[in-house]
Amino acid sequence: MDWKKYVLALYLCLLSGVSFASADQPDSGIGQTRENLSFLEVVEESFFGDPTDPWRPLSLSTFFTEGWNEPFDYPVDGSGGAPRQGWINSLDGVFYRLWFLSYRHTQNFHDNGNQDIARYTLFAPVSRRFQIRFDVPFFVSNRGGQNNDYHNNFGDFVISPRFLLSESQDFSQILGVSIRTPTGEKENGNDVTSVTPEYEFWSNVYKAWVMRGGIGTTLPTQSNRGRYSFNYNFAIGTYLTPHDRTPFGDLTLYVAANGLTTLDNRASDVDFFSLTPGFRSHMGHDWYLLGGVEFPLTGPNSASFDYEPNVWVMNVF
Repeated sequence: MDWKKYVLALYLCLLSGVSFASADQPDSGIGQTRENLSFLEVVEESFFGDPTDPWRPLSLSTFFTEGWNEPFDYPVDGSGGAPRQGWINSLDGVFYRLWFLSYRHTQNFHDNGNQDIARYTLFAPVSRRFQIRFDVPFFVSNRGGQNNDYHNNFGDFVISPRFLLSESQDFSQILGVSIRTPTGEKENGNDVTSVTPEYEFWSNVYKAWVMRGGIGTTLPTQSNRGRYSFNYNFAIGTYLTPHDRTPFGDLTLYVAANGLTTLDNRASDVDFFSLTPGFRSHMGHDWYLLGGVEFPLTGPNSASFDYEPNVWVMNVF
């Protein structure tokens, strides 16, 4: 396996560690003057700073003229009290500054044993309008190859530029582009290059209830690897406890629906749909625990699985 892949994963982990440690350091002074910053100062303040300016909304009409030279700022909770937080198997529709480790177990993967994936994810804000998401699957294990043995490898690294189209107290929307790179191995279903543009939204619809989701299209760049598909997602959930009631702060229960329909004629048509009931809880000191189990409801046997539990451990900095 290529050692450069693990250097990349280590670098991103160290970057998260530096940001976590800097949260307890004295203010450098940049956060005291958040206007007229240089590009590098905006990036530094976005990733390391402690936002002090009052939050204000950003509109779609000022997308090209406002927010690009302003550091990232945590948005306020919705008018119903719902915070902007991520859920498993749900499109976000929100900007974050956080990292998490995730573990996913897929039971009866492709009717051929099980699959296990461990992943590191980092949301790195650059400004109020732009951030980059990094997904590093540093461990992927499933059966494959000529001997149908279990193969333990690095997965396909994904980098996702994300643009904040607009943000109000109760609604935000994002345009993202996920770029999958062929850093994994074919035996694990990886070594695929694709681009997936996505539209995402988040809305505090009523009291502590949130709806979120979006649509996207996967566009593989290799004729023999991957499928063209239309993807859709919708999730609904509610917050049950206040933030400081740890270890059950911001306790959230939700259900996420995911589906895709293939758009090419490379093989038989695939229509896949699944539901993921899940939870999220604030454990204390900006550490979160998330869990969910995905259950496929439709889809051919070759693309299905029995069930898929997923666990995240997250730090917001």
